[in-house]
Amino acid sequence: MMRFKILCFAFSVLFLFLSGCYHPLSDSSANYRTTGLVIDTATKKPLAGAIITLNGKEVLRTGPDGTFPIKAGVRRVAARACGYTRTELVIDISKEANPLEIRLIPIKPKALYLTGYGVASKRLRESALNLIETTELNTLIIDVKGDRGYITYPSEIPLVSSIGGQKLVLVKDIKGLVKTLKRRGIYTIARIVVFKDNLLGMARPDLAIRTAEGAVWRDRENLIWVDPSLKEVWDYNIAIAVEAAKNGFDEIQFDYVRFPDCKGLKFALPNTEENRSGTISDFLLAARKKLAPYNVFIAADVFGYVAWNLDDTNIGQKIDQIGSAVDYISLMLYPSGFQFGIPGYRNPVANSNRIVYLTLQRAQKRTQISSVRFRPWLQAFKDYAFDRRHFTGTEIREQIQASEDFGTNGWMLWNPRNVYTAEGLKPKNVEEPTMWKRLVLRQDHGATKRD
Repeated sequence: MMRFKILCFAFSVLFLFLSGCYHPLSDSSANYRTTGLVIDTATKKPLAGAIITLNGKEVLRTGPDGTFPIKAGVRRVAARACGYTRTELVIDISKEANPLEIRLIPIKPKALYLTGYGVASKRLRESALNLIETTELNTLIIDVKGDRGYITYPSEIPLVSSIGGQKLVLVKDIKGLVKTLKRRGIYTIARIVVFKDNLLGMARPDLAIRTAEGAVWRDRENLIWVDPSLKEVWDYNIAIAVEAAKNGFDEIQFDYVRFPDCKGLKFALPNTEENRSGTISDFLLAARKKLAPYNVFIAADVFGYVAWNLDDTNIGQKIDQIGSAVDYISLMLYPSGFQFGIPGYRNPVANSNRIVYLTLQRAQKRTQISSVRFRPWLQAFKDYAFDRRHFTGTEIREQIQASEDFGTNGWMLWNPRNVYTAEGLKPKNVEEPTMWKRLVLRQDHGATKRD
C-alpha cells in the first residue's frame, strides 16, 4: 500500500510539472523583485549615486533616477549619500509598496572636537553640548583611539587589552553616550588615530617603524609609529573602526593615516612614493570593505599641502587616490600649518579665508569630485608658526565663510585643549534643528597638538 501511495504522488508531481502548474526553479517568491527609490527629504527629488547595502552584504548605488533593485530574501536595506544622513529599514518586500521609498535628510555637519579626556570631563562636555544647543553647531567628534593609542571605552578587541590600551578607560558606556547624543540630534564622528601608535609599537616592536640603523624610531614627541605597510596593523585599526560602527557612530574618521614626515626610515616595503601612496589608499579601501555592512561614512584626515603638491608629500597621501577610497576628505586647513604659505599669500594667518578657499579649490581641481565631499578642519587655537595671534571669532568666521562659499559638507573646529566659545559662530536657527531632530529620531533604527 505504501509503495502504491508513493507511486501515485510521483505521478501527480510529474503531471503538474508537465502541465505547467509546478515550477520549483521559477517559483514567484524566489524570483520576486521590487524597486527601491532614494529621495531627498527636503526637495522630494530622487538621489542618484546613493550607496545601498542589502542585508549587510551586497553594496550597490542608485541609478540616475534614484532607483535600485531589491531581490527576494532582502530584509534590511541601508542607505547613505554624501551630504545626507544615513538610514536603515527592516522590510518585507512581499508587503512593501513598489517602489520602496527611502528618504535621506540633508545635513552639513558643523563640528567640535573632544579628546577622550574632553568628553569624560563634565565641564568640557557640557560646555561643548551647550554650544551645540545654542549655535549652528550640530556635530561632535570624539577620540575613540587617541594620539597615544589608548582606547577610551571598554573594548572587546583582545589586542587592545593585551597591549595596555585599556589603562585609560574614560568613557564607561560609549554606546549609551552615542545614543544620548543622537537623541539630542547630534551627528557623531569617531576619530581613530591609525599609524601613530605608541602603545602598539611598544608592545609589538616587530610592528614599529625603524631607523636606517634598525632601531625603533620615535617622533618629536618621543612616540612610536607602527609600519603602515603591515597587514596586522591594518587589521587592528579596522577592528577598532568596526567596533565604533557597532557602537552607533555615524562616521569613522581616520587620522594619521599616513607615513611620518621623516626621511631615512625603514618599512616592510621599499620606501618609494608608489609604495607609500599605494599603501595608504589600499588601507582605506580595505577599511571601506570591512565597514560596508554597517552603513557608516568614512573620512580621512589629509595634510593641507597635499592639495598643492603633485607628489605624495613624502607621507603617502595623494589626494586623488584618497578621494577614491573615502566618502569625505578632511583637509587640515589650519593657516598655522601652511608654514611656507601658498602662491600669492606668504602670511597665511593674516589671510585665513584665502588659505581655506584656494586650497579647497585646488583639491577639487586635482580630484574632480563634488565640493560636498570635502569637510575641512579649521583652526580654533592660537597660532604657533607666525605672529602667535589668538584665533578669535574673526579668524574662525573667515575660515567658515571660505568653506561655505566653496560648498563643503560642513566644517570642523580643532582645539587640542577642547576649549571653544561662541565667537565666530552663528546662533542656532530655531526651525532647522527642530526638523532635523524630529526626522533623525524617526529614522534612527539603532542603526593633543596635531601636525
